[in-house]
Amino acid sequence: MALNTSADAPLPVGEVSRLIGGWIDRLGAIWVEGQITQLSRRPGAGVVFMTLRDPSHDISVSVTCYRQVFDAVADVVSEGARVVVRAKPEWYERRGQLSLRAAEIKPVGVGELLARIEQLKKSLAAEGLFSPERKKTLPFLPQLIGLVTGRASAAERDVLENARHRWPAVRFEVRNVPVQGVHAVPQVVQAVKDLDAHGEVDVIIVARGGGSVEDLLPFSDEQLVRAVASCRTPVVSAIGHEPDNPLLDHVADLRASTPTDAAKKVVPDVGEEYERVQWLRDRARRSIDAFLERETRGLAHALGRPAMEHPHRMVEEREEQVAALVDRSRRTLGHLLDRAGSELTHTHARVVALSPAATLQRGYAVLQKPDGTVVRAPAEVAADEELRARVAEGDFTVRAVGTAPSVSGAVQPGTVQNSDNAEN
Repeated sequence: MALNTSADAPLPVGEVSRLIGGWIDRLGAIWVEGQITQLSRRPGAGVVFMTLRDPSHDISVSVTCYRQVFDAVADVVSEGARVVVRAKPEWYERRGQLSLRAAEIKPVGVGELLARIEQLKKSLAAEGLFSPERKKTLPFLPQLIGLVTGRASAAERDVLENARHRWPAVRFEVRNVPVQGVHAVPQVVQAVKDLDAHGEVDVIIVARGGGSVEDLLPFSDEQLVRAVASCRTPVVSAIGHEPDNPLLDHVADLRASTPTDAAKKVVPDVGEEYERVQWLRDRARRSIDAFLERETRGLAHALGRPAMEHPHRMVEEREEQVAALVDRSRRTLGHLLDRAGSELTHTHARVVALSPAATLQRGYAVLQKPDGTVVRAPAEVAADEELRARVAEGDFTVRAVGTAPSVSGAVQPGTVQNSDNAEN
């Protein structure tokens, strides 16, 4: 429950420590799992001191137990071992320190560890972290390789020497970290994140030599698996030997059976590439030579054809035929023009002969009323009506004196006067 304190009414340190101890005593006995990092068994002492650490986080707590409690598992438990402890939290008021008083210690067996790893594997696989679609392709020739491995380890030597033997110009960005024990997981995770954030690193190799199941446990840790899954840079897992299969192998973009195998898979062999380049050059040269030879033969065959040897022969052979056709065309056109000229002359003569002007030339006249209407019958003319007479050489005015229809309907002679003469 909350305490009512203030700057004017503070609690003494002893009271605070006592209250904390009272709250902790209420927890009762609990089961705790962790990894033993420090173990102190002083000769003749009745109490054993140890430190229990969380394998995945940088958190630890002190543990004490009576000697007979630890002696029951002393043959199978040592520093680095994973254990399950039944203990009661205790608070030392004088020093303000929390510890656990162990009443029972049980080692975590290999079978149980493997069962937990298998369960974690199924859980992560269900999330899709091991899906092949998530795998990234490694670059053909990485310019800078990130390497996470133990300091001065055989794995580091194998990767560096084999990679440089295959491609002498290859460069490495090495992060030396613990690869087993309680500090392995957080430091490996941090090294992977640092290399992933490095702008020039093209691929990351996480390498470790062989070891027992307990030694390789950090590479099956969930925190490390998720860190690798979130990397944007391709990651290669090279943990242990061929039979070893930590969870890191499943989430990595490429699994190598050994650190040496990782170097071979990440870095191409300069000799093999040189031979491949030579083979491709020879193949390209042979293809070009064959193409040129084939085209040369085709060109020679084309040039050997009569049309190419004597290109004007075809024109010469057709010259007389074209000239004959031209003459024929001219004669035909001439005949057509002559015939058309004759028809035009004949038609013109007919038109002239049948034209009104020719009729007037023969002595005929055309009578028209003042409005221009042509007189066709005597009945159309009134007495004393002026008419216009049109003859071949011109026209003049006449006046109708009287009309008397004849048998043919023509005007009788002497019935029309020339008005122009009368006026003159």
